[in-house]
Amino acid sequence: MTDAPAIELRGISKAFGPVQANKDIAMSVARGTIHGIVGENGAGKSTLMSILYGFYKADRGEIFINGKATAIPDSQAAIRAGIGMVHQHFKLVENFTVVENVILGAEDGAMLRPSIAKARRLLTELSEEYGLKVDPDAIIEDLSVGHQQRVEILKQLYRHADILILDEPTGVLTPSEADQLFLILERLRAEGKTIILITHKLREIMEITDTVSVMRRGEMTNTVKTADTSPAALAEMMVGRKVLLQVDKTQAQPGEVVLSVRDLRVTRGGVTRLKGVSFDIRRGEILGIAGVAGNGQTELLEVLGGMIAASGGSVSLFGQPLDITGTAANGQTRRARGIGHVPEDRQTEGLIMPFEAWENVAFGYHFDPKYNSGPLMDNAAIRADCADKMARYDVRPPNPRLPARNFSGGNQQKIVVAREMDRAPDLLLVGQPTRGVDIGAIEFIHKQIIALRDQGKAILLVSVELDEIMGLSDRIAVMFDGQIMGERLPQDTDQNALGLLMAGVTEGAA
Repeated sequence: MTDAPAIELRGISKAFGPVQANKDIAMSVARGTIHGIVGENGAGKSTLMSILYGFYKADRGEIFINGKATAIPDSQAAIRAGIGMVHQHFKLVENFTVVENVILGAEDGAMLRPSIAKARRLLTELSEEYGLKVDPDAIIEDLSVGHQQRVEILKQLYRHADILILDEPTGVLTPSEADQLFLILERLRAEGKTIILITHKLREIMEITDTVSVMRRGEMTNTVKTADTSPAALAEMMVGRKVLLQVDKTQAQPGEVVLSVRDLRVTRGGVTRLKGVSFDIRRGEILGIAGVAGNGQTELLEVLGGMIAASGGSVSLFGQPLDITGTAANGQTRRARGIGHVPEDRQTEGLIMPFEAWENVAFGYHFDPKYNSGPLMDNAAIRADCADKMARYDVRPPNPRLPARNFSGGNQQKIVVAREMDRAPDLLLVGQPTRGVDIGAIEFIHKQIIALRDQGKAILLVSVELDEIMGLSDRIAVMFDGQIMGERLPQDTDQNALGLLMAGVTEGAA
């Protein structure tokens, strides 16, 4: 059936207890196209794709692959049907090498050496063909998130998937890496592959897709040709109201210096990650840190947040020294001194995934008097506070008793943001605040950040999204190889100029 769609879903429904994640979904994806799926966090996009990939079993409905009814009880059946999936949160074994992760589940037999040799050869060919350079023998936990993303994509290419599902694939990529990914997707489409792209980034939808489907609250509400729509129209379809796509803020009014960093150095694993970083942040301003992932931004946030030790330099808060020895009590001490921290990785650093939402909301603030009744924690008070935060930050579903792992990635982010921002800290350290977050929630989080600034708070923003850096920041510092290459005012620069600094090219060298 050559004219049959690559994928057809009929009447797909899936519930998790009282939560109806998918409701009677119908969708058709033409062969050899890039089909976008957009929707708010919790709209059911990832659940639907997890059903297609065999991670979940639909309560009812049918799946047709190339015109043929196909049962997909597990991911092995999906792979046999020619489906590959790159998940928003990576499915990699961190202490395995790249090549071991690539062959995992696709070994040629009991003897691994021939499989590894074959995989290393094919991996090298794929890496060169698609510009996804990665060391086959590198350990996953030693790679940046950007390189781990490359491994996930290579893993699916290695399995010769005809249908490739990508769930928020650019959430951990720099703009240049995202551009490279789009070139790969265009090559795959030209070869007749079918691609489903789940993303919150409407610019990407407009740039790369042929068709886009919109989901709201578990239902498929619209499917349109990308050429016939616009970012504003898609945003309104997703959220049900007009959405402000640009950051709306007034001119900053900086006050006294809140955070002062001098000659900060960090060595990790024998490698110097920060090489004498110095800057100040004042009340009422946002300092944005731009840079390709893996150039020291993570270590900067972690040492300022008390998670790791510095090997040299000094940090002061309102002129008073801040401990940078990385001791266990530092996180609590920082909160007591008015420092909030939204970490880059919500799942490993921001939340304890098996714990319920109300427990996660209290982490780091469990000594707060309103959370305690005498010597004991007042769990009812914590749950009530969590329910209040969930309502104000639009966390879906608004259930304090639901484990963190049962929320979508964007709603997990909202829980972390609510915990850290709602207390209006004097200094907010925020890493990748809108990674994997829908357009409506991005607007909300941006407004919260600007509101903190306007209250006279100091904010250090780390993001790989240049649009976000330029839209939110009052000053922009660019990091490359553990150093600050330069500082710019958003109104006096552009993405090309920042991109050169991100690549380590100074104006003199250029």
